[in-house]
This record gives sequence, C-alpha cells and structure tokens, in this order.
Amino acid sequence: MHQAARLEFERVMEEFVRWHVVPEDERSPAPAWWWGPAMAVVDDQEPMSATCCCALQVSEGTSFAAGARAILALFTEQTSLTGPQDFPSKAEGEEHEVRELHPQPSDDSAFQP
Repeated sequence: MHQAARLEFERVMEEFVRWHVVPEDERSPAPAWWWGPAMAVVDDQEPMSATCCCALQVSEGTSFAAGARAILALFTEQTSLTGPQDFPSKAEGEEHEVRELHPQPSDDSAFQP
C-alpha cells in the first residue's frame, strides 16, 4: 500500500480521537471526508500503528483494512453530512454566523489597455 494513503488514514485517526471525546449526544455525524482515506486502505493488511489501534480501541497489530472497516461502519446508519464548521461537535441549536463577503480592491495596473 502506498505510504501516502497510510499517512492520510493516520490523520483521520487524529481527527477521530478529537471527535470521539465529544459526548455522543453533542457529537457531529462522522465527517464525509473520512470516507476517502478509509477506502484507500480498505485492502491494506499491514498492521496499523499502536496509536491508531488505541484510537479505534482495537488490539495492537490490527490491520489498516480492519481500521478502515471500523471507520466506514460509522456511516452505515448516518443520514446527514457534517460540515467543517460542525466538526467535532454539533452547533448549539443556533444558526451559523453568515459572513458577508465584500468586494476587495483590485490592482488592475497589470492589465493596462
């Protein structure tokens, strides 16, 4: 398996730890951006690091494939998507602040007629 795919999956594990410490009733749904890194290692039989195994609460030496299946299982019953602003916990029942975008001055001097 490609090392970059493993590194990306390990990044997901870091986010998983942040997400998992949020109480379940306050936790956002699993973020869709975990899907791709999990799919990239779904056939990788190499053992995950001890840190990843600990994050998923599986025994040391568990394969990346088993870790990927654990992440993908989070999506089986999920019916909504999480936006980055809602990760790792849900908004407290309030609407997200909508930021108004203002036009910025441009430097058109590079495009002289």
